[in-house]
Amino acid sequence: MLRRLVSDRRRRDGEAHVAGRTGWLRAAVLGADDGIVSTASLMLGVAAARSAAGALVTAGVAGLAAGALSMAAGEYVSVSSQRDAERADLERERREHLTDPQAELAELAGIYERRGLTPELAHSVAVALSARGALAAHARDELGLTEVGRARPVQAAASSAASFAVGGLLPVVAVVLTPRADRVPILAAVALVVLAAIGALAALVGGASRYRGAARVLIGGAAAMAVTALVGRLVGGGGL
Repeated sequence: MLRRLVSDRRRRDGEAHVAGRTGWLRAAVLGADDGIVSTASLMLGVAAARSAAGALVTAGVAGLAAGALSMAAGEYVSVSSQRDAERADLERERREHLTDPQAELAELAGIYERRGLTPELAHSVAVALSARGALAAHARDELGLTEVGRARPVQAAASSAASFAVGGLLPVVAVVLTPRADRVPILAAVALVVLAAIGALAALVGGASRYRGAARVLIGGAAAMAVTALVGRLVGGGGL
């Protein structure tokens, strides 16, 4: 009955929680943003060095491939470390349940007391939840581990690599389809517009302000491209 009432209220209010999206959303946004910024910055740096047109496209494609693989490897290693830590915590909890289950029950009841329940109700809740799965109750309420937020290295690596490749492909396509004289301004414009769109979309999906999301991604990307172009100009012109 309570579940149906909550469900009905969510439908009426249009309530939509976004916590379940944070894992793949973070990896996808980071990958796409990094793909555009890295590839566009690399190509702008090569262009500022007055390199040949073929070198510009080659740099973009090479940067795209290297960046996608690097993102995948980095995400996999990082999230795998998080998963290992989660497994170690769960294994420690499992041993503690085997050696002193009553102490673990009291610990769980104490958690609910600190959240505002009376000692009697906290104990009753701890007993009821432990009967359905003591380790799961401790994982959720003591360790903060839930199925939604569980570390998934392969998913994070695949999301990052795919989104980086998609993001990095856009500057390359823009250069290939643009006349030689207009390549640099078109490349910069396409990268900045897409960055703003990604920032706005990510903020919208995450329930935040799309203007703030667009602005922070746009400013960071513009700064990265400007610095890289300056370095390319200095190196290509013999300034360093």
